[in-house]
Formats: sequence, C-alpha cells, structure tokens
Amino acid sequence: MTATSTFRTAHIGLNVTDLDRSLGFYRDLLAFELLHEGKEEGRRYALLGREGQLTLTLWQQAEGACAPDRAGLHHLAFRVDTLDEVKAYESGLVAAGVEFVYEGVVAHGEGSASGGIFFRDPDGIRLEIAAPTAGEGADAPVAAAPTCGFF
Repeated sequence: MTATSTFRTAHIGLNVTDLDRSLGFYRDLLAFELLHEGKEEGRRYALLGREGQLTLTLWQQAEGACAPDRAGLHHLAFRVDTLDEVKAYESGLVAAGVEFVYEGVVAHGEGSASGGIFFRDPDGIRLEIAAPTAGEGADAPVAAAPTCGFF
C-alpha cells in the first residue's frame, strides 16, 4: 500500500463507564461540541467535535477504569497553538479538581520547545494538551525518555 496525503486520523473512540459524567468532562472542560447522542438503553454513545467536525466518540461500554498496565490506548494528545491556550485549559481543569500526572506545564523532553499538561479523564484515561512552544524554559519531569511516554 502506498502512503497518501489523505491518510490521517479520522476520530478517536473511547470506552467510558458513565457517559453522562464523561460527556460533561469533555464538553464542559475541553470545549467539545455534542454532535449527536445515542440514548438507547445498553447502547449509549456521544459523538463530539469542533465546528461540526467529528473528533471524539464516547461509548458507554466499559466496566472499570482505564488500566495502564494493559495493551491499548497509552494517552490521547490534543494540540493547541500557544502556551496561553495550554494554561487556560490548565486553569479550568485545576478548578474542576482534575487529577494531573505532572504539576504544571512540562517540556516533552530536555531542551525541547514543545510541551504541555498531562492529566486524566474521569475513567483514568491519560490526556495531554500541548503546544509547539509550551515547553520553552520548562523542565522535563523525565530526563531519560519523552515526557509523554512513561508515567
């Protein structure tokens, strides 16, 4: 198969334990729009996006929290353009009592210009909001590996 310029991630699907709780988190704290919601008993889901474009689907079909010691999603990273945007999200997440993996904005690696914040959603799924220059002047919490790799 030959690589093409149109091959890219279409959307990400996450299994969650409580759709209402997760929907509130992603909509209210991360500013996703609810594009569609399936409310049929035993088949609940939500389609989320920005400006009408599907980005994330939430499926209420998990029975327990995300387990980092099992194969599957390591973390989901979102990109913004500036450090100010990263910090604005950080302020809202802190105010909501969200669990952070590292304190504050961190660099992706020693000497790296890029960086961001690392935190968990209500089911323990590790998330990141980063910007290309958010790590300038910030320390990397793990010097021997990329910050987003081992936590």
